[in-house]
Formats: sequence, C-alpha cells, structure tokens
Amino acid sequence: MQTLTGKERISRILRHEPVDRIGLFEHFWGDTHKAWVEAGKIRADEDLNAHFNFDMTTCWPNNMVADLDFQPVVLEENAESRLSKDGNGAILRQNKMRDGTPEHVDFTVKTYADWKQWIAPILKFDRRRINFKGYREERARAAQRRQFFCWSGVNVFELMHPVCGHEHMLAGMALEPEWIQEMVATYSDLVVQLQETLFAEEGKPDGIWYYEDMGFKERPFMSPEMYRELVMPGHRKTFDFAHSLGLPVIVHSCGFVEPLIPDLMAAGMDALQVMEVKAGMDSCKIKREFGDRLALIGGIDVRCLYGNDLSTVDRELEKRVPVLMQGSGYVLHSDHSIPSNVTYETYAHFVRRGLELGRYP
Repeated sequence: MQTLTGKERISRILRHEPVDRIGLFEHFWGDTHKAWVEAGKIRADEDLNAHFNFDMTTCWPNNMVADLDFQPVVLEENAESRLSKDGNGAILRQNKMRDGTPEHVDFTVKTYADWKQWIAPILKFDRRRINFKGYREERARAAQRRQFFCWSGVNVFELMHPVCGHEHMLAGMALEPEWIQEMVATYSDLVVQLQETLFAEEGKPDGIWYYEDMGFKERPFMSPEMYRELVMPGHRKTFDFAHSLGLPVIVHSCGFVEPLIPDLMAAGMDALQVMEVKAGMDSCKIKREFGDRLALIGGIDVRCLYGNDLSTVDRELEKRVPVLMQGSGYVLHSDHSIPSNVTYETYAHFVRRGLELGRYP
C-alpha cells in the first residue's frame, strides 16, 4: 500500500479499513515541552505535533464556564500554589511548580437548589463561548499538514463536576437524580448549539474528540445502570449530532471504565482513547473483546518511559502493539500524557520503535 496522509490514515483506522501503518498521536504535559527546550532538543517556538509528524491534531474552542464575565479572584497565594475562585463558583488550588489537575477545595454549588440559584440562570448560549479564530487557524494548519482534525472538548460528565465537585455530583446521582438529569440536558444542549454555530460558520472538522474522565483505580465513578439512566442521554444527544454530520466520535477517559464500554458504544462511541494501565485497564483485553467494532488509541503504559530505559520501552511496545494493530483500528499513544521526567530521546525511541512494529505488510 502506498504511504497515506495523516488524514487518510486516521479516517481509515476509525473505520477499521486497511492502512499502511498504525496511527500516531500524543498528549504532553506543558512542563515536558519546557524541559526539552531547556535540554536543547527543540526550539521554544516548536510545536511537538509538527515535530513528530503526528497524524492528527485537535482544537479546543469552547469556553464552558458558567459566568463568562466573572474575573477569577485570587484568595491566597504563595511560592508554590495559588487558591482562586472561578466563574463556576469553584475554589481551586493550582500547583505553580508543575502542570497538573487542580485541587478541589470548595464549591458554591452543592445541591440542586444551588444549581438553580447560581448556574442555571446564566449558563446560556453566547457566541463569546466560541474561539472562532483559534478553530479556523488550527483547521487550516491541519489541512496544510494533511492531518486528521478533531474538534475537542469536554462532555457532560466533565462539565458537571467543575461546577459542584465529584463528591456532590456523585451524591446527587444517588440522592437528587433529577438535578443530574437537568445538568446533563443543559450541558448537552449547549454543546450541540455551540458546535452547530461554529461548524456552520467555519466548516466541519474530521472528527469529534470528547474528554470524559469517568473512572478511578479499578472502578468507574458510577455503575453501568447509573450511567445509562443519567449520563448516557447526554452522550446520545451529542454523539448523534456528530454522526448526523458524518463525524466519528472519540472518547477519552482516564481511570477504569471497562464496565461502561458496551453502553458507550451503544451511545455511539467510535474510538476509546487512553486505556490507563495503572487504573486497571488492559488494552489487549479490550482489543480482543471490542476491537472489531471499536477503534483504540493509547493503552501503552506511560510508566515504562519514566526510567528512560529503552529496553523497558521496547518490551511494553512489543507486548501490546502486535495485538492492538490486528485488523486495523489502532493509534499509537501512551495511556496518559508524557511527563517531563521522560527524555526527548526516550520519547523519540518510543515513536520510532512503535511505528516499526506497527507497519502492515
């Protein structure tokens, strides 16, 4: 087979069609780019996506904070961290020394009544929520590079907890399900409205990439029954809209989400990304069970790169890539994001060896 463009390759992979090799994509922590610049491996203005010639790229154009006019308020700050209140009424602590998920400290919204009072009246469609220029420019870059271009953003699960926190959201699923149903309906409607406006004015992407971290170690945050009752209606609405435009749906989820896969597929998920090994996910098992119907992205234990021992990297790749690539449907990616303790040389080897293994006869 002749060499394909990134757009052609990913399009075929998501349809489980023959390709020349597996796909290639990756996420990096911001600290990693900085470390590699300081080590003299890349330029400060260099884009890692272009540097490694990835097959796809994404653009995150939506601002989903409840109060668009709210200016974040710094409540406390020291050399290591910053405590601030955001436009969702959430109080978060961000580590200033490294990239990472902020600590959830407190929330204005803890109940259905709080949602009705503080968020529901202001969470409306507004053109200011859309970064038209950023989407337009990234879409044009992807076309120039002949990459597969994804609109990316969060879906209903990842939109609810920044407003009320995981604890209150999960308690609400059990004790105030009508609150969760209303939030899911509100956010899914808003996501579709914003996409309709953006795509009508700037053109469609090649695919839709949703981030939905629905699991932790060895467990999802909810049972499949609770997923079907409360979260799945929002997924169906947003996934159906993507499919109505002929766009495949990729779902990222950290944590252990294997019990949710059948229902995510029923909702319309076309590809699952990350498959976090340390949370209990086994990408080879998932390939065997679902790989004829579900494309996979990732599932390579990022911890094998931490020691920068190339033989360890090789063993992990040789264990997984030959299985994951069977019958097409696979994109090489770590099972999370590449941190700054991974050297440039180690990651470059990961790419080189992974693509060697992932070439089809």
